Amino acid sequence: MTARIRIALSKGRILEETLPLLKVAGIELLEEPSKSRKLIFPTSDPNVDIVIIRATDVPTFVEHGAADIGVAGKDVLMEHGARGVYEPLDLNISRCKLMVAAKKDVPEPEGRLRVATKFVNITKQYYAEKGEQVEIIKLYGSMELAPLVGLADKIVDIVDTGNTLRANGLEPTELIATISSRLIVNKASMKMKHNRIQALIDQLSTAVENNR
Repeated sequence: MTARIRIALSKGRILEETLPLLKVAGIELLEEPSKSRKLIFPTSDPNVDIVIIRATDVPTFVEHGAADIGVAGKDVLMEHGARGVYEPLDLNISRCKLMVAAKKDVPEPEGRLRVATKFVNITKQYYAEKGEQVEIIKLYGSMELAPLVGLADKIVDIVDTGNTLRANGLEPTELIATISSRLIVNKASMKMKHNRIQALIDQLSTAVENNR
């Protein structure tokens, strides 16, 4: 009997860039997610379905076995921890950079640095490794606003083109990590459904190589 596989993806860029790779492996969605209120979607492979969830929830679904496989940005894996999953493949998609940014031509502030970010754990670790004590202010969005209104001295955020930073008078100052999306696998699934999952990893690996 063929093992059933559930794949967890998140809406937006990761979904759009993962689907062509899955297509190489013979897995295609049977309907357009943007036109449906469903959360679980059948595919052209009767033994594979896809769940579409929040990006930050993908590692949790995979770690706890609600999905066998997932695709998550390295930033999400670094921030939320991914000790309970395997990370066998860098899909080399949704590439961007996690950076520190600040207002242009503004000297370093005296005293404790205030940093606004949604990446609290990564930011704590980054500054701890530098031996700096900082005050971290958690925000969920509009990060660029924080230095402009005096809420923070710097921000830590994902930078793609840098256009939003420039439009708000900010500039990237330090690179924390280069980010791409990774394939993650539930540890129990890897044992119980090894042949099926390994075959899929191999197919995706070939698709990634051909995509370079």
